[in-house]
Amino acid sequence: MPLNKTAKRILASKSIGFVRFDSEYKIEKQDPIAENIIQIISNENSNSHGKTGSDIRECFPELIGQEHLIEAVVAKDKETLFIKHVNREDKNGKRYYLDLCIIPCETDAKGLLLLEDVTTDAEIRQELLQQRNDFLLLKQQPFLKGVTKNEILGESPAINEIREIIDHLNQVPRATVLLLGESGTGKNLAARTLHYGSMSPEAPFVEINCAALPDNLIESELFGYEKGAFTHAVTSRDGLFKEAENGTIFLNEIGELSLPLQAKLLSVLEDKCYRRLGSNNLIHVDTRIMAATNRELSREVAAQRFRSDLYYRLNVVSIQMPPLRQMEEDVLIIADHFVGVFNGELKKHVEGLTTAAKKALLEYSWPGNVRELSNCIERAMIFCKNSRLDEKDLLIVPPEIDTANQEWVVPPEGLNLRDVERKLILSAMDRCGDNKTRAARLLGLTRDTLRYRLEKYRLD
Repeated sequence: MPLNKTAKRILASKSIGFVRFDSEYKIEKQDPIAENIIQIISNENSNSHGKTGSDIRECFPELIGQEHLIEAVVAKDKETLFIKHVNREDKNGKRYYLDLCIIPCETDAKGLLLLEDVTTDAEIRQELLQQRNDFLLLKQQPFLKGVTKNEILGESPAINEIREIIDHLNQVPRATVLLLGESGTGKNLAARTLHYGSMSPEAPFVEINCAALPDNLIESELFGYEKGAFTHAVTSRDGLFKEAENGTIFLNEIGELSLPLQAKLLSVLEDKCYRRLGSNNLIHVDTRIMAATNRELSREVAAQRFRSDLYYRLNVVSIQMPPLRQMEEDVLIIADHFVGVFNGELKKHVEGLTTAAKKALLEYSWPGNVRELSNCIERAMIFCKNSRLDEKDLLIVPPEIDTANQEWVVPPEGLNLRDVERKLILSAMDRCGDNKTRAARLLGLTRDTLRYRLEKYRLD
């Protein structure tokens, strides 16, 4: 017998169920606790899930890809396999969290899957982590202020389609996702929503902006390095892949990676392992990878600036984030949200927008998307003296003279591109009173990218 009566009583007292499965992962037996849990979380259209003779991996796709570890447990070469905080929704939308543990049967070459419902504990931990992570997010990314990780604002068909895709992907926490769209469309927020909706509450979310650092720094940041690997490497350091263990690493602006780094990233995706700089030892990685870019990667592949094999490996599931100009009246929903956010930040009591202001927002093309809208509302709120924001407060360019779409012409005598960039950065810093965060937003850059360019031109 795989479990004696005493063991069964102990498990039942802790509300832990068990499922016995054979070497082909077919369910042979389950106790009432496990049967009840599986019945609650199984999709109503999947009546075969959890039945005797069915594949246990159909109930728990998290086991797919873990077969070599499961077989090691069954063969008693490994004591147990834990998979914590697997999440499921019932047919009413209620989310449950389960801890899975696989142990071997003592008398035959079969396995036992132990199931424990830890929903209450997970919800408490998630709430505490949400408060901490939201605080850090507000400090690090001002244009997302007030937007929690589970909120994607809007009611347009495009946004509803995004929500449906994310809901579906929440059931596949290991899937690689590529987020596409113009700058400022919310790719970062979508990545965080995917992470927090599908991973355990304690799973780390680690982001790196591939456009913010030169190649040699990106490589050491991603993979870490050994002491003495290069000048000034006085100690060893773990990379971001290690920090993202059992969580998500988000590679923002992946289209900016050089071809050599693309090759190394492809190796990690395919082999699930990497080496620190200066080391010959392989480090195995268990990390979900999400990436984002505002480039047309298919065109980059055709121009041989992006590896086709990496593109196909990343493009398992792609989400195209819609630009604000295609989101119809969602611009008003998002604008009202930012009014509430900046009311709290600026200690004001603006009630909303006038009809003229709404009309102006709807007619503008928003080349900078949600980031530009946030800047527009923040600037208007700073100087607004009335109960509602009016068209004159917004300071947006009418579409017929939209300078954002005008062509830039190089003068006949030519110009020095480095000087132009340097002067633009100085102008932005001067306009924003040397506030790097505001200057970065004014230039459409991340704060890290601006810091890098300030150092590059020795302006900091």
